[in-house]
Amino acid sequence: MRIIILGAGRVGESVAESLVSEQNDITLIDPDPELLRDLEDRLDLRGVPGNGIQPSVLRRAGAEDADLFVACAALDETNLTACKVAHDVFGIQITVARLRSPEFVEGGELLSKTGFGVSHVICPEESVTHYIHQLIEYPEALQVLEFSRQRAHLIAMRASEGSALVNHTIREFRDLFPWAEMRVVAVYRQEAEVPLAADTRVLPGDEVFVVADKQKIRDVLRAIHNNDQPVRRVMIAGGGKVGLRLARSLVGQCQVKIIERDRKRCKYLAGELPAEMLVLEGDSADEKLLMEESVNNMDLFISLTNDDEDNILSAMLAKRLGAKRVIALINRRIYAEMMQGSTIDITISPAQTVIGELLIHVRRGALAAVHSLRRGEAEALEGVARGDAKSSQLVGRRVDQIKLPDGARFGVVVRGEGRQCEVLMPHHNLVIQAGDHIVIFIPNKRLLKAVEKLFQVSANFF
Repeated sequence: MRIIILGAGRVGESVAESLVSEQNDITLIDPDPELLRDLEDRLDLRGVPGNGIQPSVLRRAGAEDADLFVACAALDETNLTACKVAHDVFGIQITVARLRSPEFVEGGELLSKTGFGVSHVICPEESVTHYIHQLIEYPEALQVLEFSRQRAHLIAMRASEGSALVNHTIREFRDLFPWAEMRVVAVYRQEAEVPLAADTRVLPGDEVFVVADKQKIRDVLRAIHNNDQPVRRVMIAGGGKVGLRLARSLVGQCQVKIIERDRKRCKYLAGELPAEMLVLEGDSADEKLLMEESVNNMDLFISLTNDDEDNILSAMLAKRLGAKRVIALINRRIYAEMMQGSTIDITISPAQTVIGELLIHVRRGALAAVHSLRRGEAEALEGVARGDAKSSQLVGRRVDQIKLPDGARFGVVVRGEGRQCEVLMPHHNLVIQAGDHIVIFIPNKRLLKAVEKLFQVSANFF
């Protein structure tokens, strides 16, 4: 696919890196030629220096032949204007804009074809906030992903010593948790995937991915961890855009303290948040300050500043001082990889939280959702079975008759709409019907094309 990305900042760079790895033809536009040269040296892409809202620059970038335009510049107005030009002048049908302002709603009149011509909106700040909310709602999870309009969830969790998972095989899970039906789709041990079979035994420290009906997720977590303590006390390091969004969303749900080093920003935060939320001026890596503010009593410490090093240091310090769980926002991929297995419980990349929203436009076949996992190495995708037994490789076939590429695994099958919706475990004798939503875990991107083909229908369907 021919893709143009406007903006070589952190989000644009991460998006380009993810899409380049899938052998897409990527062109990156940015006013900084030195930054583009550096990215051209590291990634297999072409850089075009210039102002991305100018038709001449877009033409040099190949807009006349582009399939997808992604505007990730720093300013909303730049992204809106660029999408308008890309759509109206060059006829690019799929345009994606990074927008921070909540006033531009996807599907609204302003963003329609007669408006700014934006077909999809991404907001890393909003995506990060939603991601953290999921981790607050399910405290024992490392990651929570939603499928089929939130009816099915894929969750990752750590099998800690004393967990009900430890030293049991996957075959035994059904007997152990008969009331919490789930499907294990992957087990990772020391960053390597464990070959999955009925006799695979889970060991302490393993990262286990399971798929289940949303209504049963709490039963699954409670059964595995024997702990259902809600998050009540949260400390946020950094009162920037993400920190403020998160604090606002936690009003009435948690006791919140925010640490921000800039005095002017502290005053602004205090005016924007209710009086019961405590805004503290200081350094989140100050041991004395953290101890005075009882970080050891915090259910969750989240470092959300604009500096990766500060986030790493403050999160590690908070954990050392007794915070039950710590999360660090890390933009640089190499830093996030280095922190795996460290005292930081969870690292979050803003770009990775939105990459799935872009991948849905890149993938082929009838796909409804795509989520990037394990820093882009794996994916979980939701496809829709279309056609009939003659035109589809899925419809009318039992699960054991469908040949997935080695390593790919069925998660769940979601059937029906509204109150008639069912979340079905893909047992061998389940027959796939037209309209079924099927979640599949893919441990390696080399398997993507084979999985995508399963959801494509032959020409006679049309």
